[in-house]
Amino acid sequence: MNAELITIRASSLPELFDCPARWESKFVKGMRMPRSGAAQLGTAVHAGTAIFDRSRLEGNPVTADEAAGAVVDAVHKPESDVDWGEDSPNDVEVIGIALHKRYCQEIAPKQHYVAVEATCDRLEISDIGIALTGTTDRVFVSDDGYGIADIKTGKSAVATDGTVKTAGHAAQIAVYELLAGAALGRVIEAPAQIIGLQVAKTAKGQRAGIGKIGGARELLVGDDETPGLLQIASDMLHAGRFFGNPRSQLCNPKFCPAYSICRWRK
Repeated sequence: MNAELITIRASSLPELFDCPARWESKFVKGMRMPRSGAAQLGTAVHAGTAIFDRSRLEGNPVTADEAAGAVVDAVHKPESDVDWGEDSPNDVEVIGIALHKRYCQEIAPKQHYVAVEATCDRLEISDIGIALTGTTDRVFVSDDGYGIADIKTGKSAVATDGTVKTAGHAAQIAVYELLAGAALGRVIEAPAQIIGLQVAKTAKGQRAGIGKIGGARELLVGDDETPGLLQIASDMLHAGRFFGNPRSQLCNPKFCPAYSICRWRK
């Protein structure tokens, strides 16, 4: 393909496949809306845990309490507008710090990280006309080799039996594996980890766990009969075919800036 390369962030791929029209409204048309409180909670937990893990990796470890300052800052000093909904920033702060500490106590000690927030500014895949960019939460090393870990917060992240939700994450994980490999110059071959942090207002409901995803990159490549997801994404982007999905769980004015004018809902 000789077409101009179109750049896409790895974190936006799930939205592109869930509802191309919503993706277009945000990333092509630049329509904006406030972030949800749940999304900001995730950002806050990512900020605190990254400081904790990076300090350990660099040989100057800080405590979970010390790293929790980043959680507080992310909640009370957001970089964009936030619609907190039914929860106040103070409520989100309490939950965020609790999940942060649970991660630091239950997950981090078991991990052998070699990179924290590994960023690949641009990975060009010229034969299908796209370039990928993004930041991988963690890269670890195990007996199976190098692998990536992605932190997910949510109200269905970890079941009561400790099972971590992995369904629906494979495509994004596969792209992060490509990006991490390019950023570090390593072959990423170990099964990926989904680090789930269950959001709840009480300690009893909050949980942490690790789920695994193997063979994710098979989704990206495809075969002679079935195109891979990257090819599908490229075809959609270059053709400008951004159809809507009114059956999406996120087809809601809270999540889509084009909801009120979307022709696909008729």
